Amino acid sequence: MDLTERVLAGDRLALARLLTLLENDQPEGHDGLAALYSRTGHARIVGVTGASGTGKSTLVNRLALALRAAERAQTVGIVAVDPSSPYTGGAILGDRIRMRDLAGDPGVFIRSMASRGALGGLARTTFSVVEALDAAGFDMVLIETVGAGQTEVDIARMAHTTIVVDAPGLGDDVQAIKAGILEIADILVVNKADLPGADHAIQLLRASLQMAHPTRHEWAHHGLSEGPAAPPAESTWLPPVLPTVATQGEGVPALVEALEQHRAYLLKTGELALRQRERARAELESLLRDQLAARWRVAQPDGRFDAALERVVRREVAPRRAAADLAETGKG
Repeated sequence: MDLTERVLAGDRLALARLLTLLENDQPEGHDGLAALYSRTGHARIVGVTGASGTGKSTLVNRLALALRAAERAQTVGIVAVDPSSPYTGGAILGDRIRMRDLAGDPGVFIRSMASRGALGGLARTTFSVVEALDAAGFDMVLIETVGAGQTEVDIARMAHTTIVVDAPGLGDDVQAIKAGILEIADILVVNKADLPGADHAIQLLRASLQMAHPTRHEWAHHGLSEGPAAPPAESTWLPPVLPTVATQGEGVPALVEALEQHRAYLLKTGELALRQRERARAELESLLRDQLAARWRVAQPDGRFDAALERVVRREVAPRRAAADLAETGKG
């Protein structure tokens, strides 16, 4: 059997090999995913984001355990994105340490991947890795973002449901609101709810959401501007604010129930199709940017980019004007 046939047959080593090829941008990996693409579109994709120290990895671990222990146990793929060092390019990939409770479960597959300098909380190849897990037949794919906090909005374009995790005692209680990350949340979780200040954080988040409720529309805050018509205003989803203590598993059953309720909402309003369309658009645009940039560089005479860079460094031309000149000379 070839690699794709082995993946479809449930061969975990073959799946791991495919993911490695995709992460390393190898043609064999892209060909394999292309052959599997018709099998995608069935997994539920859930993003888990929030600042470092909120307990995202522990929460993902408990959430996966709950999904596996449910009456209709779901298979779970986990993609944990770790930040890469700006100096060495390496990453610790330590999320598996916090998810050791899942070791040995054939219904769970954990993939740690480095961000490799990409912004937005995800790696450049996260789209492809998630699609491979989808094609491999996993019912649910959980994506844990880097944990940078304010810049982690890309996950809202990739996931069907976005969980934003907060925790008391991390500084300014309204940091999430100021950063704008609150706006991408479908479900808000205040983890470490046994710590002082948790009640205040929960009340603050709920009050903020209540004030925003009359004008809050899912299709708007996710950047959906094209495709089928948006649902009517009365179909607005108000994100629940749920307390959890992930280390003890407290509040996780309520989180699972909230995921089911949000799934039902997406299906009832037709927004699931909107999000799937937006996800495809975001991936297509990202790949197109990368390919066009690569082709442009190949087409340029040797040294043209470096010459423009030197002019910018010497303050002879503004970066925007230099980029416009390079783009103009690259036409044809």
